[in-house]
Amino acid sequence: MKKISVLIVLSLVFIQSCTNTKEHQNTDENSAKKEINNLLTDWHLGATNADYEAYFSKMDSVSVFIGTDASENWNKKEFETFSKPYFDNGKAWDFKTLERNIYLNNSGDFAWFDELLNTWMGTCRGSGVLEKKSGTWKIKHYVLSVTIPNDDIQKVIKVTREKDSIFLSKFKQ
Repeated sequence: MKKISVLIVLSLVFIQSCTNTKEHQNTDENSAKKEINNLLTDWHLGATNADYEAYFSKMDSVSVFIGTDASENWNKKEFETFSKPYFDNGKAWDFKTLERNIYLNNSGDFAWFDELLNTWMGTCRGSGVLEKKSGTWKIKHYVLSVTIPNDDIQKVIKVTREKDSIFLSKFKQ
């Protein structure tokens, strides 16, 4: 009887420990998602306010920004060079987040996200990757895409055909 009582107590302690661990993991995940959401919101706000430091400090030193034009695949330095005149003139861009989904790996140091944005170009999508190093999240990769309604894709193809063929000619062997 004593052995059964000890076994029951140990089982209850184990179950409680697993429950606490799961609750702790959920709390950590929610905290990380909130931190990432705030970082991304502040990042977009940095551009809205033409605050160069606030914007670029959120990006990792080896980050990549992919814009809406096929030629826009920039490392951080290239993107800073492209963007600086806009920030210096006090008008960068203003992206308002309509929706954002954030996902984390099991170790909680790597995240990816997608977002729906209201921009001067209309509705856009953004997606990216962040990494947490030394307790700080940094944007590693960001892709901005203009959305095109499926019913209008043929019109867009027609409009972009000539420029696309010129751009693609650089890749022909």
